[in-house]
Amino acid sequence: MTEPGRTLHLVDPETLPLFDVLGRGAPFTRETLPAIREASAAQYAAIGQPVIEPVIERVASSGGKIDVLWYDPAPGAKDRPALLHIHGGGMILGSARAMMAGPAGMAAALGIPVASVDYRLAPETPFPGPQEDCLAGLRWLADNADRLGVDATRIGVIGESAGGGLAAATAQMARDTGGPALAAQILVYPMIDHRTGGDACPYGNRTTGEFIWTRAYNQFGWEALRGDYAVDDARKGWFSPSLADDLAGLPPTWIGTGSLDLFFDENLDYARRLVDAGVPVELHSYPGGIHAFNIVADAGIAKAFSRDMLGAIARMLKISERP
Repeated sequence: MTEPGRTLHLVDPETLPLFDVLGRGAPFTRETLPAIREASAAQYAAIGQPVIEPVIERVASSGGKIDVLWYDPAPGAKDRPALLHIHGGGMILGSARAMMAGPAGMAAALGIPVASVDYRLAPETPFPGPQEDCLAGLRWLADNADRLGVDATRIGVIGESAGGGLAAATAQMARDTGGPALAAQILVYPMIDHRTGGDACPYGNRTTGEFIWTRAYNQFGWEALRGDYAVDDARKGWFSPSLADDLAGLPPTWIGTGSLDLFFDENLDYARRLVDAGVPVELHSYPGGIHAFNIVADAGIAKAFSRDMLGAIARMLKISERP
């Protein structure tokens, strides 16, 4: 059953089954978080085995070794583009091991390898730990390009929700710290502005954020990630990408968001600022789309989203032949 809501009439009706999967649950607190994580992991486990089984690589990061899951649709092939995938979960949920269907499906659909980084979660690991893990995953991919059969000049970073925010942060960190250079950033309704939903929120949209990922959830996730970071130094864009003073020099960008998603305004603002900084941007807004709308794969807007995103990746990474 769907739940009643002030903006329910605006939601694309084909995506209403999403409420049965990701309906509003218990409020996020430090006490409820373990149970919410367990329930979330069980939901993803029910999806079954990924279409491509990953190889687990151990990669050095600032807090020790992390896992990177390597999905290769054609082991032994050479000179291919590749993606670094960063999973979502509000900075506080999920894992690369639990959320294998997305990156495995991308690797199969595009015919290119995908590396999915199992970054540490907040609040146990606050900023900059998760971001450092993602950058370590990117550097591992670039450093091992020859062994993996990857063209290091055609690596893109992709993530959804919190993963989109971490992808945007990874792109900024790579730019600011000497690489690796990225050919593209694919930002799927990215979580990029820590002010959204709080007292300092610069957006006053009356129809966004009622469902799935709310303002209260968002503020809990960001506060968990922030820890004791004062958000007052040159790393502020690495923490919350919307705060970066300068977006010049970032890679060509694709952004897809739902018109009812809490992140709609911050995503459009980021796209505008990227264009102003001279970065090529492809921007899509899907009408009636709430957060994570594309999970309902048979919905028309989900099909449009997949077509647009996969087509953009193929163009941006110069994939000559798609299966």
